Parts: sequence; structure tokens; C-alpha cells
Amino acid sequence: MERKLKLIWDFKGPNAAQTAAHHVIHLNEFIERDHINSLGTGTQQISDMHHIAFLGILESAMPPVRDALKPHRGQLWID
Repeated sequence: MERKLKLIWDFKGPNAAQTAAHHVIHLNEFIERDHINSLGTGTQQISDMHHIAFLGILESAMPPVRDALKPHRGQLWID
């Protein structure tokens, strides 16, 4: 079974929640424009001043997406 990955962009500061939510809009535009088969996108609150935007993707489809979008980090996608 192929691994599922979560590409992550970190946003910190008083506007982190709004910035992460706005970033997800651009991730969804990229997915639609480039016909990417994603597992989903979203935001997550890490703390009051740290939010993330994320994109779930299969490992085989990850390299060109990673190279185009340059996430800050990645981890395994946990269902």
C-alpha cells in the first residue's frame, strides 16, 4: 500500500489563522488547475500563535507538488 503524506506550511504570529486559511485557498486552486489527486487540504491550530495549512497527497504524486509549492515540512498522513 502506498504511503500517504501531509505537506505542511507553518504560519506564526497574531494573524497565523487567517494566513493559513488564505493559503488553503491557493492550495485548492493549484489542485484544481494542475489536476492533482489530493487527499484533502485544511488548517490546524497548533497554538494560539501557530497554525498550519496542509495538503494530503500520495507519495508517488508528491515530488512535483513539493518542488512547485515548497512546503516547510512533511509527515505521514494519519487517517
